[in-house]
Amino acid sequence: MALRSSNKIDAGFSLSSMTDLVFLLLIFFVIISTMVSPTTLPVDLPISANKTKEKPQVGVRIDADQHFSVNNELIDPLDLEGVLKDRMAAVQGEKNLVIHVDQSVPAGVTVGVMEIAKRNQWKVILATRPK
Repeated sequence: MALRSSNKIDAGFSLSSMTDLVFLLLIFFVIISTMVSPTTLPVDLPISANKTKEKPQVGVRIDADQHFSVNNELIDPLDLEGVLKDRMAAVQGEKNLVIHVDQSVPAGVTVGVMEIAKRNQWKVILATRPK
């Protein structure tokens, strides 16, 4: 009777550690996705060395496609002045309007927003990226 030694290597692959890793990644991305604000418009701000120390109260954001948002709420450009007046009515003290404009937006669009602020006697702050 001949006895054979069993020196075979098991060719099976355990997927339990792989599934653990996939679930950890899934949990990570779910948590991170709740922290990101999906309504924010991407804006490429101009660069400046000056900083403003005042806290902004109402913000207008204009992206490269000229979509307008007030405090991260998309609005129609024709309704901009009315929406800004409503938001500024709730502000106590000095009324600051922060304008976040993509640098590819024509200057006339920015000037139009600044004219609205001037008509209503609001202080204008142009947002820039630090140098």
